[in-house]
Amino acid sequence: MSPTMQLQGIHHVAVICSDYQRSKTFYTEVLGLRVVAETHRKERGSYKLDLALADGTQIELFSFPSPPPRPTQPEAQGLRHLAFAVADLEAAAAELRRHGIEVEPIRQDELTGRRFTFFRDPDDLPLELYATGEK
Repeated sequence: MSPTMQLQGIHHVAVICSDYQRSKTFYTEVLGLRVVAETHRKERGSYKLDLALADGTQIELFSFPSPPPRPTQPEAQGLRHLAFAVADLEAAAAELRRHGIEVEPIRQDELTGRRFTFFRDPDDLPLELYATGEK
């Protein structure tokens, strides 16, 4: 039996940040995501920034006046982490380090054989670099 809902991929992931300008700089200047649209929502006192990866997947970056912090790390209920596919894991990790971002040691997934590493965004959201180019 095939599902009637034919999911085609992930369109976007939404992230709520504590410091909009700091996160905007991180996602655009450090990670290099392209700005699709930026909207100030005056009635909410917030911004919404639509960012795109090379494959068209988007990240929506939101600011709100007083968002509560994530309750626990690293296994809080909800989104565990966001993973970015990269062809050259070492080069991507080195670029993050050049920006002063701490990157965990590269590991190998025991199930897939793929290599990966983790780093954090300005709000301590766990982000992953996942090597797609080799096993």
